[in-house]
Amino acid sequence: MARKTYSREFRESAVKMVTEQHRPLPEAAKNLGVQAGTLRSWLNAHRRRSGVADTAEDKALRKRNRELEAENQKLRLEREILKKAAAFFAKEQHP
Repeated sequence: MARKTYSREFRESAVKMVTEQHRPLPEAAKNLGVQAGTLRSWLNAHRRRSGVADTAEDKALRKRNRELEAENQKLRLEREILKKAAAFFAKEQHP
């Protein structure tokens, strides 16, 4: 299978989607039809060229963001369960 190449403009616009539009990397990669790892390498190369290092603080913030997103997903699921339970018991009490 031939290796796919992307124009410089495409790579730059993909990086801007993550850095300037603050789109999550997996979402941006999916929308653009590229692998997340490919976009991550473009982003890392951009950061090296621009002198923006991936600091420990950035890593900690990304980790915290992932934790909060997971907690948010769990809370949404619990809320849906409670809604269904409330509807069930409300229907049961009023014949």
